[in-house]
Amino acid sequence: MRVTLQPARGGSMPLIKVAKVSDVPEGAGKAVDVGGVTVALFHRPDGWFAIEGICTHKGGPLAEGDVEGVTVTCPWHGGQFDIRNGNLIAPPPQRPVRAFRVVVDGEDVSLDVS
Repeated sequence: MRVTLQPARGGSMPLIKVAKVSDVPEGAGKAVDVGGVTVALFHRPDGWFAIEGICTHKGGPLAEGDVEGVTVTCPWHGGQFDIRNGNLIAPPPQRPVRAFRVVVDGEDVSLDVS
């Protein structure tokens, strides 16, 4: 899904609508493009989380990784990141990824890209 940067309703916060709740079943991840940045969006039983979607090791697709608890494992080389804050948990990556605040308003899922 490709998204153009536009403020969500109200326009005061930089919220960017990226999906509908029905697009990402609970337990799943989805890659979305936000202004040229790939973001991995995760719908977990305890909420919604979003981090940069490209592994800092070799560019693996984090949205396709297995998630256990709050840890996503890159499907290419096994690097691990915390989906709540993007922190690096396990190598081979050497750098964390950026995290984004997720806002769900009815059926709309938006990211705070400030």
